[in-house]
Amino acid sequence: MSDSVIPTVNHERLARASKAAGDGLRLAILQLLGQGSFGVLELCQVFGIKQSGMSHHLKVLSQAELVSTQREGNSIFYRRPLISGHDSWNLWLQAMFAAIDASDALDDAEYQQGLTAVLQERAQACAGFFARNADAFKEQQDLIASWDQYGETLTGILAGYRGASDYALEVGPGEGAFLPLLAQRFTAVTALDISPQMLEQAAMTVSQQQLDNVQCLLGDTQLLLTQKPRAVDFAVANMVLHHVPAPRTIFNDVAALLKDGGTFLVTDLCRHEQSWARTSCGDLWLGFDPDDLTSWAREAGLTEGQSQYLGLRNGFQIQFRLFHRAPSA
Repeated sequence: MSDSVIPTVNHERLARASKAAGDGLRLAILQLLGQGSFGVLELCQVFGIKQSGMSHHLKVLSQAELVSTQREGNSIFYRRPLISGHDSWNLWLQAMFAAIDASDALDDAEYQQGLTAVLQERAQACAGFFARNADAFKEQQDLIASWDQYGETLTGILAGYRGASDYALEVGPGEGAFLPLLAQRFTAVTALDISPQMLEQAAMTVSQQQLDNVQCLLGDTQLLLTQKPRAVDFAVANMVLHHVPAPRTIFNDVAALLKDGGTFLVTDLCRHEQSWARTSCGDLWLGFDPDDLTSWAREAGLTEGQSQYLGLRNGFQIQFRLFHRAPSA
């Protein structure tokens, strides 16, 4: 056992947090924020209360250090704070959030209906963008990061993969630039996308390059989970999480789809403040803090592997992250 002493937590800080959490609605808010970040108007929609009332609850939670904020363009989103330390405060937060997540605070049918509506609105906004801009998406995406800029790094990571080569899944393949490489490496590949227009672009790549072992499928990871899916050796989400209504759920779903010993490769933007990407490229999120991806992976039961970072001249930074599902004993 370690002889290190865990610092004690200030009792006033603990009392303030306990009091803030000691409310049924605030418990439900905290449980919801465990699923991702939400704006105040979205929270009002989920819980069916006025903005003034929701703002009061968020202020109480914020003053108690139980929620934090992040800016996405002109909007402020609320989230639970990252737990990165092993001091008494972070250990207490971790235990409390685990208890909240295991509770029935969000089981109210009206809450679930409101949450479904919010996520559907996000998904529809994203799908609407791609429906309008599928033909020009590559040009717009290249304003941030083109395949020519980061494809070599991604290719090198795949070349270093030493796992099983039966089945691969790409979530959100875009125009399919990575599909030929996956088709060479794996016996079978599924390209999964929620946008019919973007999936058609990927299907054109599959057809033109005669990738006979690649299947293009319209839907999301939840769809795969309901279909008694084939276990995945290698899953990839390449520059797609910043378009996803609830990025954290992708980690949970992929973890459930992976074989024991399987690998999940995530390529995405680091956090940035270039809000024009929301309107020009349909981004829902302005990149991600690397600690967010690490936390979501850990919560999904995945372990962190290799990480690489690539800075671009336009100020964006790309993170290449590998996560693994532990092999069975």
